[in-house]
Amino acid sequence: MMRWGNSGQAADSFYQVRPDCSQNVPSTKFKIKAGKTLSVRKWHAAFTREGCLDIASVLSRIQRGGVHPAIRGEVWEFLLGCYDPGSTFDERDQIRHRRRMQYARWKEECREMDSHVGSGKIITAPIITEDGFPINDPLVLLEATQGTSSSSSSSSTRVEVSDSTNRVTDRQIVDWKLTLHQIGLDVLRTDRSMVFYENKENLQKLWDILAVYAWIDKEVGYCQGMSDLCSPMIVLLNDEADAFWCFERLMRRLRGNFRCTQQSVGVENQLQHLASIIQVLDPKLHDHLETLGGGDYLFAFRMFMVLFRRELSFGDSLYLWEMMWALEYDPDIFTYDETGVATHKIEGSKPKVKSIRQFGKYERENMKNGVNDGDGPVPISVFLVASVLKENSPKLLQEAQGIDDVIRILNNVNGHLDAKRTCAVALKLHRKYLKKMQGKKT
Repeated sequence: MMRWGNSGQAADSFYQVRPDCSQNVPSTKFKIKAGKTLSVRKWHAAFTREGCLDIASVLSRIQRGGVHPAIRGEVWEFLLGCYDPGSTFDERDQIRHRRRMQYARWKEECREMDSHVGSGKIITAPIITEDGFPINDPLVLLEATQGTSSSSSSSSTRVEVSDSTNRVTDRQIVDWKLTLHQIGLDVLRTDRSMVFYENKENLQKLWDILAVYAWIDKEVGYCQGMSDLCSPMIVLLNDEADAFWCFERLMRRLRGNFRCTQQSVGVENQLQHLASIIQVLDPKLHDHLETLGGGDYLFAFRMFMVLFRRELSFGDSLYLWEMMWALEYDPDIFTYDETGVATHKIEGSKPKVKSIRQFGKYERENMKNGVNDGDGPVPISVFLVASVLKENSPKLLQEAQGIDDVIRILNNVNGHLDAKRTCAVALKLHRKYLKKMQGKKT
């Protein structure tokens, strides 16, 4: 059996970086530590003979030291609510089979609308006009399975628009087809420093999953940033359908961030929460940001949209995500429903009384302070962003003379953020904020 030293085992080898990109990619600070990181042995020992999971023991380990990369995918399926910890091995096999079949049906439905889905090709140029006329011979078409690594346009390629007999009149299909090339462009830019994506089949999986999701969640569709959220699922889970369902469960939490109108951005609620928190915990910083014209906190937009993917290495972003999900874990997030997206509860289901130990540390603090009413508690991601601002408060107060300076200072965090420390500071700010808010009520 491998024994790890006190300093821990480096995790970089699990997510290899291409040699030509190594100088531009931050190293992973996360280390696998005995007694803290959820190990393969501890994970397997947490199941009963029938397959029920002692989620409380698992959460405490993840909150202390993250998850060993070898089991990360299967652990995430529980953290994101794909499976009920109280389910058995047999029950999960049945659910997995049903979900894989459902994904296959959705993918086939998409393939019938556009033959590129599941073909091994990634579209990077429009294939339809706004009016629904198909565009023949798109300028750019990446043959993912034949090893083409970059897109190029040929001067001999001519764009032709079909006549009215081939026009697509269903507006939902037109809108979906209009997103396919944008998905392709984003897929080719996502985590390209990783050796994993040198295999073009993995790029194709990412494109297919995002194309299918854009079709079934018509209200949100596809938005930039989703490829960054989906990519880790492809890396961690071998089966494409399993990766899809993990991504779909993550989007249940985050889809509101991508729901934008002409009047507001989807993440506006979280930005407002962030402003309120900084105003309470660091009024000098809040006033300074308002003076600079940053009182809307839009400079923090990216951190919310892609959950710190830009601020951390690939491995450290996974470490941060799993700590977040463990801290705010609610055993009631599970649902068997897989007929559509954004369903949170099953009609007629009987709620079970859960032990307080089955909830994450952050969630327990919210329950203790009675903040689960109405729209629910503020996501822990808001306090994570608040912790970044609080840590950089002295520099922001001294150096920021305008919003461009604020953005520059926060961009300097990229590659230097410590996921473990950020979580610890976020929890500290959360307790402090709740205490201050309770004090205002009395």
